[in-house]
Amino acid sequence: MIYVDADACPVKAEIERVGTRHKVKMFVVSNGGIRPSPNPLVETVVVPDGPDVADIWIADRAGVGDVVITGDIPLAARCVENGAMVLKHNGEPLTTANIGNVLATRDLMTDMRAADPFRQGGGKPFSKADRSRFLDALERALRASQKG
Repeated sequence: MIYVDADACPVKAEIERVGTRHKVKMFVVSNGGIRPSPNPLVETVVVPDGPDVADIWIADRAGVGDVVITGDIPLAARCVENGAMVLKHNGEPLTTANIGNVLATRDLMTDMRAADPFRQGGGKPFSKADRSRFLDALERALRASQKG
């Protein structure tokens, strides 16, 4: 199965296209505002408003053999711990080998922003290259999960 943390996910259409080709059930999870897909393999899950409700829904279900798409690092850590394969929107895999460093970097950046409220900026814009890397990574992850 594929679990999509759908709020602010720039690759929903790509996930649906690749998931459909592999005939994999997909759960698109959000707090609302996502247009449901007519695709029978896609289930739109709308969770109640609240902090991390969508993340909890995904983390409670994703496990070995599943693929999770998220930019949320704490959610990714929980899913990796449960044995799921996790991809960021740019195709970067989050694994047991790198999730600790990614979490530490996230925490450091949070502390730096808190220490300097005038600090501006954010992530770099999502590019065509990011989309292409994501498609390749998702294809590889689905093949690996189907091999078991």
